[in-house]
Amino acid sequence: MKHTERYKTGFFCPEDSPTRFFNKDYLEKAPIWCSVDLRDGNQALIIPMNLEEKLDFYKLLLQIGFKEIEVGFPAASDTEYEFVRTLIEKDMIPDDVTIQVLTQSRDHIIKKTFESVKGAKNVIVHLYNSTSVAQREQVFGKDRDEITAIAKEGAKLFCELAKESPETHFRFEYSPESFTGTEPDYAIEVCNAVIDIWQPKNPGDIIINLPATVEMSMPHVFARQVAYVSERLHSRENVFVSVHPHNDRGCAVAASELAILAGADRIEGTLFGNGERTGNADIVTLAMNLYTQGIDPGLDFGNMPDIVEQYEMITAMDVGVRQPYSGKLVFAAFSGSHQDAIAKGMAYHQKNGIPYWTVPYLPLDPEDINRRYETDVIRINSQSGKGGISYILSSRFGYHLPEALRREVSYFIKRVSDKEHRELEPNDIQNVFTLEYINRHETVSLESAEWSNHHKTASVTIRYNGETRSATADGNGHIDSFAAALHKCGLDFTFEDYAEHALNEDSNSKAAAYIKISDKEGTVFWGIGVHEDIAEASVLALISAVNRMKKGE
Repeated sequence: MKHTERYKTGFFCPEDSPTRFFNKDYLEKAPIWCSVDLRDGNQALIIPMNLEEKLDFYKLLLQIGFKEIEVGFPAASDTEYEFVRTLIEKDMIPDDVTIQVLTQSRDHIIKKTFESVKGAKNVIVHLYNSTSVAQREQVFGKDRDEITAIAKEGAKLFCELAKESPETHFRFEYSPESFTGTEPDYAIEVCNAVIDIWQPKNPGDIIINLPATVEMSMPHVFARQVAYVSERLHSRENVFVSVHPHNDRGCAVAASELAILAGADRIEGTLFGNGERTGNADIVTLAMNLYTQGIDPGLDFGNMPDIVEQYEMITAMDVGVRQPYSGKLVFAAFSGSHQDAIAKGMAYHQKNGIPYWTVPYLPLDPEDINRRYETDVIRINSQSGKGGISYILSSRFGYHLPEALRREVSYFIKRVSDKEHRELEPNDIQNVFTLEYINRHETVSLESAEWSNHHKTASVTIRYNGETRSATADGNGHIDSFAAALHKCGLDFTFEDYAEHALNEDSNSKAAAYIKISDKEGTVFWGIGVHEDIAEASVLALISAVNRMKKGE
């Protein structure tokens, strides 16, 4: 990191474009989406997809709702060519979907490309040649006029070949490759030279695609380049301006959004941003960003876990656990304060019927993309708090802990996580919670219990450290008389508090009872009983509390 003098900023930022280059501060509608996963994304894989994998990925893109799909570079390999032919010959292209194919501006490659799409109904043929200063000087050794001539020759051949397939509705696309390294005035010149040949008559007949083949500047600079060119294109009313951002500076999503504000109509990108080097614009993130602003993205990511699973299986790529919207941990709250805020926010929404999503720490409702609160949001480790743990025990297993018990249970669960150095899944939490609090009988177990005198007299037999003990005692009710009988059996404790509830709304469901006692030093012990009969549950809760007290002696 010693040679910063080798680099410079502000590559070809149009000097006379205004700082304020757009007329609105917010996106108002979704752009036209074009997936380039099957071409740009595929060539970025260590092992490119085979025919069957490409077909599976293509079906996934249709499922999500893409209407424009770049299916490959058919002149590049037999697999690419065969894939395009398979889609056409097996009638796998819906009438409302347009396939896109890519070609360099070289005669034999263009001819092979047009040959590959014979018989298709709707096709975008995408022509490109490199226009940047670096490419002109270092790779091709050609001046501007010579580079423009390459583009014009390819454009003319497009017109000739399209006439040979009248059954196909062709649209043409041109990219000045390495646009971000091209002087803006020259980018306009070469694009207009191509437009003048193609002569678009209807909106969208022509697409001018402005690729950040290498991301070289801050997003607003790219957007100013887009605005500058967009405003100076011939036949602009019939031309869609598209952008194809790469992510070398980690700003492809931001650059895409600003480019739309600057006048772009269309985005070329990939699922999860897979592309050369650091990747392409992430269409999942872009679409979900729109969704969370109340704009229909026109793409369906309602089952995000399934999309991630299919993507990873087909491509052998991994979606990062912190990848926006799609990563396994993007909604995860381990922090106790975060969990508490989420749990309270959820309860507030449910109670008050809030029309807009405003739950703290969650930018969208995870259920909108088929994620679950208990497994994806409230995650339990040694940093968790009572709110999160109580939420899982309540929402997943039906235990509504008394407020005074929540803190104790949270510390207990956190100690388990800390000791085992791992996150606890909901079933882990239920298991350790059950073993510690529910229906315990290891030191003291109930042999029998009978009540008389309207439940004010209890006759009880227990096993205490292997010894059978019996007693009869009076009290002011079911629990009080049972506690008095336990006292006569030699168990010394003070009854403190009691709560109960059904574990769910089913009339045949089990009930949970919570009892708090204290020993002679004032140390508190909770026990929980679970049974079909609430009276039996309360007895089991007291026995559990006594067992926890005895364990602590």
